[in-house]
Amino acid sequence: MNIALIAHDRKKDEMVNFVIAYEPVFEQGHQLFATGTTGTRIMENTKLRVHRFMSGPLGGDQQIGAMVAANEMDLIIFLRDPLMAQPHEPDITALLRLCDVQGIPVATNVATAEILVKALYRGDFAWRELVHKYKPGIEE
Repeated sequence: MNIALIAHDRKKDEMVNFVIAYEPVFEQGHQLFATGTTGTRIMENTKLRVHRFMSGPLGGDQQIGAMVAANEMDLIIFLRDPLMAQPHEPDITALLRLCDVQGIPVATNVATAEILVKALYRGDFAWRELVHKYKPGIEE
């Protein structure tokens, strides 16, 4: 499974702690992706390998969004800070909209993230393998 991990500045510690708690699940053959600093912090605090994109405000959210649009992302954990205005809010909104369009499970808080990761552990996302297997081609 391709899993994106994104966290706003005031949520980065929470993300790191979450990933540490579920490291055994994340290391089960999943490909992890993250925006710049979040990915660095995760790698510094775990044994996980994370493909890092740019920082969110510099386009990282859009890079992950491109994977979502191409149906190449399976799950997103995006710990948002609802109490702080973000300068790249349009990018965040676009990413969440793409998740809705493509049917990509997305968690924006730890409570939902925990439910999704436990479902991942149980194998409840096997349906995503079918999505990849029968991915329709682009029609001209």
